[in-house]
Amino acid sequence: MNNLIILDRDGVINEDSDAYIKTLDEWIPLPGSLEAIARLSRAGYTVVVATNQSGIARGYYDVATLNAMHQRLRELVAEQGGELGKVFYCPHGPDDGCDCRKPAPGLIDQIVTEYGDVTGAPLIGDSLRDLEAGLARGCKPVLVLTGKGEKTRDKGLPTSLGPVDIYDSLADFTDHLLKE
Repeated sequence: MNNLIILDRDGVINEDSDAYIKTLDEWIPLPGSLEAIARLSRAGYTVVVATNQSGIARGYYDVATLNAMHQRLRELVAEQGGELGKVFYCPHGPDDGCDCRKPAPGLIDQIVTEYGDVTGAPLIGDSLRDLEAGLARGCKPVLVLTGKGEKTRDKGLPTSLGPVDIYDSLADFTDHLLKE
């Protein structure tokens, strides 16, 4: 069994904003998300994050600010008795032509390099590009309805994704997974 779980960040773990999450104060965890990560960790899963952070390329915030957000995430998960694996991020803008900006699978490839095969690992996101990035490397696409998730669902998911599990939130996904 693959014990890796890959999470998008904005809209899955923390509140999302069309104006970008630019400061530590703007980084606000979604209800139940930190507890969910800690519960998954305590149950033996390695939880990692794959996130587009084009706000860096756009000059809205710097890598130090991003690292401070991720350090806060780690500390809050640790307070819940869990551990967060690595955070993989794409700092590029949409026109930079990189291979790491989702839906390109470059971030997933970095996870494979660090953790090994991701085939069948849930990739939990709130946007189509999250699901497509994971699908390209054999991850199981999981949509949560937090963040942009409802909008993503309501647009209709392409049949190319195959079956997509849909949950109200990361906490809801965790409840279902740990019941099995």
